[in-house]
Amino acid sequence: MSEFVWKPDTATIENANITRLMRRLGHEVDPAHPDKCFKEARDFVKRTQDDPAGFWDAALRDMDVDWFKPYETTLDTSRGNAWADWFIGGETNIALNCVDRHVESERAAQIALIAETEDGSVREFSFAQLGAEVNKVANALKECGVGKGDTVACYMPMVAEVVFAMLATQKLGAIFIPVFSGYAPPALRERLEDAEVKVLFTADGSMRRGKGFGLKDQADLAVDGLECIQRVIVYRRIGDELECPMTDGRDVFWHDIVDQQQPKCDTLPVPSLTPALMLYTSGTTGKPKGTVHTHAGCMAQMGKELEYNFDVKDGDRFWWFSDIGWMMGPWEIIGCFMHGVTLIVFEGAPNYPEPDRLWKSIERHKATHLGISPTAIRMLMRAGDEWVDKYEMYSLRVLGSTGEPWDPESYMWYFDKVGKGKLPIINISGGTDIVGCFLAPLPIMPLKACTLQSPGLGMAIDVFNDDGVSVVDEVGYLVCKKPAPSMTRGLWKNEAKYLETYWSKFPNTWNHGDWAKVDGEGYWFLFGRADDTMKIAGRRVGPGEIESALIDHDAVSEAAAIGVPDELKGTEVVCFVVLHKQFKETEELRAELVQTVVNALGKVDRPKDVKFVDDLPKTRSAKILRRLIQKKYLGEKEIGDLSSVANPEALEAIGKAR
Repeated sequence: MSEFVWKPDTATIENANITRLMRRLGHEVDPAHPDKCFKEARDFVKRTQDDPAGFWDAALRDMDVDWFKPYETTLDTSRGNAWADWFIGGETNIALNCVDRHVESERAAQIALIAETEDGSVREFSFAQLGAEVNKVANALKECGVGKGDTVACYMPMVAEVVFAMLATQKLGAIFIPVFSGYAPPALRERLEDAEVKVLFTADGSMRRGKGFGLKDQADLAVDGLECIQRVIVYRRIGDELECPMTDGRDVFWHDIVDQQQPKCDTLPVPSLTPALMLYTSGTTGKPKGTVHTHAGCMAQMGKELEYNFDVKDGDRFWWFSDIGWMMGPWEIIGCFMHGVTLIVFEGAPNYPEPDRLWKSIERHKATHLGISPTAIRMLMRAGDEWVDKYEMYSLRVLGSTGEPWDPESYMWYFDKVGKGKLPIINISGGTDIVGCFLAPLPIMPLKACTLQSPGLGMAIDVFNDDGVSVVDEVGYLVCKKPAPSMTRGLWKNEAKYLETYWSKFPNTWNHGDWAKVDGEGYWFLFGRADDTMKIAGRRVGPGEIESALIDHDAVSEAAAIGVPDELKGTEVVCFVVLHKQFKETEELRAELVQTVVNALGKVDRPKDVKFVDDLPKTRSAKILRRLIQKKYLGEKEIGDLSSVANPEALEAIGKAR
């Protein structure tokens, strides 16, 4: 058996939330016999895959989800898996479960939300205060004419008011649309117009690395002439030092409309599959697509992952380093508050004003959970070990990650330096289109480095080859053979595109578009997007394999591999690398990196070239945009949708790479 980097101890297994659920469903869990426990957990995951409806029904009952009206039937697939109906006959609301029930309980005085801004100021809100703020925003939205089915967008930094805005929108049965605060006006406008947004929440500006920048001026350019926008509510984040022009009859300051409202507002009972959240995909070609997610679907998936994969407990303080525009923002808000767990939100960079900002804040807030992307970890590694070694971070008990595949060096740095070699890394993977995970480790099973370990509970995933045949120890398509409640309810205004994107490649099976592999021991690994894959001399090669080989070299901090046309091989490999600051760009190093790939993968995968860059273009969720890199390198004029690029200057630099 391959070497494990982490194994759960007896106490972890005994006290885990998943252990409670397994025992309730008749599975034996004996912490004194880890091998037997490991097998039982594997068997349980398989059971949830074979009978998703039975699992989801049991999980919602175990999590004590509240209903205005209980559902009568868990699942109906009579219209096919693409249009599966869940929790039929039930009525609930995200706000009922995330706010109301805590306000009316002994949790009312408990800290619900900790919000830190870049300048270091911190605000804390109890569940009672959270409830009051959410109700005031809901009453303000009512004053603006918002009701069930209307769309409300948010273009703001990650401050406390974002949380209030989302839950207030959902409280009224309206649909909340978070938009990344780094988007340029055309990208924001495209989403507002497509969704026919009625009210837009924004801020005068935000802070990044000590500098204030405007948001309201960007929002003004986006909404100019948009008839659907009836009101723009502006939160004063920066204050008087930042000019904030207001349009009479349309714009109103947060403090002038929200702060004047009553702190009481009834929550609207809505059918289970009422849309609550719309997230636009950050595609690199074509127009962004709106994925639609429901009240019950969000709570089922997000609540399950926080409860059983991240094992949240009363008194925990959960922090996923995220923007509201990334799926993980709504995911952590709903997931934490469903279980009455304290949420930490943060505006700013993890390494400003010093490289220890993140580690210092973990100790300051006594965070128990930290989630972060591999790219962010590689950035923090560059600063040197001394910045993280200063902090014990005793409060941490679980680490998390998502966004892209790990390389071994960065994974082990996170494990050894942040987790002090003692904490599990719950490395999860799914997507905007399922607001959750297809793959997620359970904390009662051991972990291999870089692994995603296990299918998500209730997620009937598999790996298919081109012929739709299940394969083991072979890279293939990540698919889901049965529906899950959080799968997008189509695409906004585009059912045909929904069916083409997810359901057309394999009959009645969701094709997620990722390359994956499950090894002979049942451990899962991801290798990036299937449409990033290169075919070299007739052999399929994932860019992640090449990039991992490069990152193993001491000089390389980040890497991206793309395919370019070649008459002989069909495709040649060109690599782009970001070096650690102590290394210089030389021809000798370039040749050494080429040989590093050859040594790891063989001569057939020898890169045609290795280019040095200062940064790689990424999405806001830290995914490397290989297809845009490829198009830029090849000089194509039609690059596609650039709204997903968080650092467009890095994309421009690709064409001038050294």
